Amino acid sequence: MSDNIFTTNADLYNEDLAPIPHNQRTWTTWNYAALWIGMSLCIPTYMLSSSLIEGGMNWWQAILTIFLGNSIVLIPMILNGHAGAKYGIPFPVFARASFGTKGANIPALLRAIVACGWFGIQTWIGGFAIYQMARIWFPALETLPQVFPNSWGLQTGPAICFFLFWLLNMYVVYLGVESIRKLLVFKAIFLPLAALTLLAWAIVAAKGLGPILATPSKFNNTSEFFAFFFPALTGMVGFWATLSLNIPDFTRYATSQNAQIKGQIYGLPSSMTLFAFVGVVVTSATTIVFGTTIWDPVILAGKFDSKLLVSIAMIAVAISTLATNIAANIVSPANDFANLSPSKIDFKKGGYITGIIGVMIFPWKLIADPSGYIFTWLVGYSSLLGPVGGILIVDYYFIRKQTLDVDDLYDSNGMYSFTGGFNTAAILALIIGILPNIPGFLLTIGSVGTETFPTWITGLYHYAWFVGFGISGLIYWLLMKN
Repeated sequence: MSDNIFTTNADLYNEDLAPIPHNQRTWTTWNYAALWIGMSLCIPTYMLSSSLIEGGMNWWQAILTIFLGNSIVLIPMILNGHAGAKYGIPFPVFARASFGTKGANIPALLRAIVACGWFGIQTWIGGFAIYQMARIWFPALETLPQVFPNSWGLQTGPAICFFLFWLLNMYVVYLGVESIRKLLVFKAIFLPLAALTLLAWAIVAAKGLGPILATPSKFNNTSEFFAFFFPALTGMVGFWATLSLNIPDFTRYATSQNAQIKGQIYGLPSSMTLFAFVGVVVTSATTIVFGTTIWDPVILAGKFDSKLLVSIAMIAVAISTLATNIAANIVSPANDFANLSPSKIDFKKGGYITGIIGVMIFPWKLIADPSGYIFTWLVGYSSLLGPVGGILIVDYYFIRKQTLDVDDLYDSNGMYSFTGGFNTAAILALIIGILPNIPGFLLTIGSVGTETFPTWITGLYHYAWFVGFGISGLIYWLLMKN
């Protein structure tokens, strides 16, 4: 790449967005497998599987749904990762090829807002773990006067712990990403041990795996099952829909295409399915032991009698969540926000923006119940990101034939500037891909009644990611071919 591109296009370039030279690409197959193992072993993965049990599935139905969802999302993950490994560019820069040098801010912001939501959810989980520990030592924390409106659904005690944990996250952003390395090592050692301990407790408390695996499905017939299965499968795909777009942020460091492809194949479906199995077994055990299904592991741990045991578990959950949050939910949106104005927004400022929006999304409401977690959050944002994925893949493989001009990606007057920096074909395809899912989303959140739209239209929302991906990809291909 020529140096004059850097100096004359400050609005498109900073060091965080620059291509990674070949001699600085050091990630091997093991690094990518480890990345996925580390990101998969988190509380939301556990809650993902346990929410399927709470929703009515038996153990093998839940495991199969999770395995299928992760196998499906692995495909766009590898396809989009190709550009990062080949050219060393991050996701916002890759998106310039299809959306335009300015238009790339649209998918980057869509992806960033979703990451902000995930940041909020993880921060709430960590803060609530601290609350579960603090309340057993300071019972008065449970009876503090209510200071927030009832419509917020936020109690004072959990809110204080949430805010304190949020400040800790922002402090780590201030220190920089390097400060998280020791926490990631701790997480890699602790969380598998904690998962195995919880699994052992479930087997002992329920008197063996037999009663757990014998727990039947709550669905009365096949039609009831599929009515839950398809939106649940979409939710499973949606779980990693963010990373399936911005995976170039990681594959840009790959030593080869082989490294990113094999690493992701080895790491993603296996680690998600195995850790989900722990969530399935433990959640099924709570139904047997407590007579009610407890799908949140933080609430479950709070039911144990030993104060010391609960305290150790909750501190460990908080530290582990902190490590996941910075690695998975700060790095990418910080890059996305930096893409808005590279000369003014760096990693730290992008991280602070992520933190503020993460609170404004009210994450405690998103995970208040399984239906909100899957049908409102996971399926909802998959309806936005599926269309982006369709456009990126069609552009790179069918329009560009895997060939990009890296200089022009950083040139406001280059071939990817289109019309004023925007590719109208991509924007139009994105809008058309999102539209069919809006009626179903409005029905899900209760903004419209069941009679407002025909059933077949609202039913498309159950397949939101697939519908958006297919429609936007096809429309984009037709517009760019003409």
